[in-house]
Amino acid sequence: MEKISNRAAAYDQSGEIALDNLADLHKAGLLALTVSRRYGGGGKGLRDVLPVIGTLAQGDPSTTLILAMQCLHHASIASDPHWPEDVRRMVSEAAVQEGALLNALRVEPDLGTPSRGGIPATRVSRKDGQWVLNGCKIYSTGSTALRWGIVWAATDKDAPRTGHVLAPLDAPGVRIERTWDQLGMRATGSHTIHFENVVLPESFLVDLRHPGDWRDAAHDLTLWHALLIAALYNGVAHAARDWLVTFLHARVPANLGKPLASLPRFQILMGEIEAFLLTNRAMLADGLTRYEQGECSLTDANLIKHVVTENAIHSVEKGVAAIGNPALSRSNPLERHLRNVLCARIHTPQADTALSAAGRVRLEQP
Repeated sequence: MEKISNRAAAYDQSGEIALDNLADLHKAGLLALTVSRRYGGGGKGLRDVLPVIGTLAQGDPSTTLILAMQCLHHASIASDPHWPEDVRRMVSEAAVQEGALLNALRVEPDLGTPSRGGIPATRVSRKDGQWVLNGCKIYSTGSTALRWGIVWAATDKDAPRTGHVLAPLDAPGVRIERTWDQLGMRATGSHTIHFENVVLPESFLVDLRHPGDWRDAAHDLTLWHALLIAALYNGVAHAARDWLVTFLHARVPANLGKPLASLPRFQILMGEIEAFLLTNRAMLADGLTRYEQGECSLTDANLIKHVVTENAIHSVEKGVAAIGNPALSRSNPLERHLRNVLCARIHTPQADTALSAAGRVRLEQP
């Protein structure tokens, strides 16, 4: 993790994807961590993946988000019966042997996130005897480093089917527009990807269904996503806490003659931060245990994501407020941790979705 951490500031400044980080992750076998053992992968489950994501996020959360999506989707591919075996084998062996990356491409300029419903404007249709893909996806994490995109698309019928289409991102007709220039998580390369008459083999139309059939599908995928996002931003909060501890010990004001860490004010502050992080650890552990026992609902997982990430944000904000100008100096990493942790709020599910669902479930119970 030290190498990744040492590179983080430069990649945050440039906004480029850290390809050397990804190469290191491939050498360590982490890009194939959840690929089925049948294809030479690690075959690991959520219990193994969560601490990896939480730890690496303390070094560079942008690289870690790309890894988290790789783990998430290969775990799904390994168990999803809808994937044709030859396609499953192709993407799985490429991850093991070459570190080839993939990610889901779902969000669109007009639709927004499909988690809130609606039919995507990205369409797959028959043209001159071939399947072709046309459309546009925004916030495509990993974009220029990805081998494939798992594209959320619809057929062009009056009663369209929707679902997953595998698109090679080096195919003719794929164009990446460099639009990602955000406050935080700058090195995720979450650019816009355009598809213009991209020809696909029929086997790459992985899973297309009537829209209503997706309502209760992808249960495990959604659970994994919520908990991985929570673990990642909790890792950012841990990195901020660790820097703050070092700063408070090193800072010795002339009029005080001893470190800031000796003052009750800062001891209370650190206690408040520790309370946030302790709560997060307990919630993530409980969510993982209940997931393994088949008792963690989507509502619970989404609420865990919301609470853990809000705690992470509040813990970093407390440190920033307490130490003043040094917290916002670009020579110190705390301002980068603040910018990164704020991005937790943009990930599905957003606060209103998680809270309204939890409230509705409780109020519907007798």
